Amino acid sequence: MEIDKVKLKEKINSVLKSMKKGFSLQELDIDTNNGSKLLRIFVNKPGGITIDDCANISEKITLHLGVCDFISKTYRIEVSSPGIEEKVVR
Repeated sequence: MEIDKVKLKEKINSVLKSMKKGFSLQELDIDTNNGSKLLRIFVNKPGGITIDDCANISEKITLHLGVCDFISKTYRIEVSSPGIEEKVVR
């Protein structure tokens, strides 16, 4: 079963908005390897993002996706900043 990337982005944006810290989703990559999915989520906020921000976002998104059972297979989440040469994806 394919993941609906548009719906996944909507769910992630909803979680980010609920955190009320100005987080914005910059990019979402989905890799599949041996039936396991890796969600790479690139997030930023005014003034930059910290490692603690990434950990908190990962926890919130994991909880949210687990509750709504949006992804049926095993998955992992990586949250990071887009880096110095960030590209903005809308």
